[in-house]
Amino acid sequence: MSNEQKVAIITGASQGIGASLVKAYRDRNYRVVATSRSIKQSGDHDILAVAGDIGDPATAERIVKEALSRFGRIDTLVNNAGIFIAKPFTDYTVEDFTSKIATNLAGFFHITQRVAAEMLKQGSGHIVSITTSLTDHPISGVPTVLANLTKGGINSATKALAIEYATKGIRVNAVSPGVIKTPMHTPETYEFLAGLHPVKRMGEIRDIVDAILYLESAGFVTGEILHVDGGQSAGH
Repeated sequence: MSNEQKVAIITGASQGIGASLVKAYRDRNYRVVATSRSIKQSGDHDILAVAGDIGDPATAERIVKEALSRFGRIDTLVNNAGIFIAKPFTDYTVEDFTSKIATNLAGFFHITQRVAAEMLKQGSGHIVSITTSLTDHPISGVPTVLANLTKGGINSATKALAIEYATKGIRVNAVSPGVIKTPMHTPETYEFLAGLHPVKRMGEIRDIVDAILYLESAGFVTGEILHVDGGQSAGH
């Protein structure tokens, strides 16, 4: 099969932002490797579904191996998979900590390391991760230490990798959202969540997709933490 078409890997791709990103990249004529625990095969021959736990290094190994076997290259990685647990700090359990570290940090590390190795071989690529505006601007009454611990680390790693790879043809960026209207949130919470933003509304999935597509096209942008948060990062 010809490998001239660009290829994107999208984690957490079975619903919400991830599923919309799969469609958006296909609309841009990318071949897509879509992965999540519950991903199902698509009828589109240019979408490869790889099921597995992104926190498991064996899953990352399989994603990259199957992407190269099927499509021959990897041009973009979108680290979208993540879990969010809002609790007072002393209420977090060992299980909460373990699951957050596995999905948010190990999930980022294992797949990014393997994809970066392939991008270094081809001399080009783009890595973009979805974090959270809360890492820069915690909100009173919304306790989120584990999100800050994990996603804040990814923001910092994004800048470090951007500098490490600045002369290697690889750009590394992040999108830092406010609260987005996804299946993670139930309708009865919408009014409260909208009020957390200066613009007094929640973000839409399309807002995040558009931000990632902008970064995809922005060849002079690397090391950027792009806030898409309805003004949260500006102040309250």
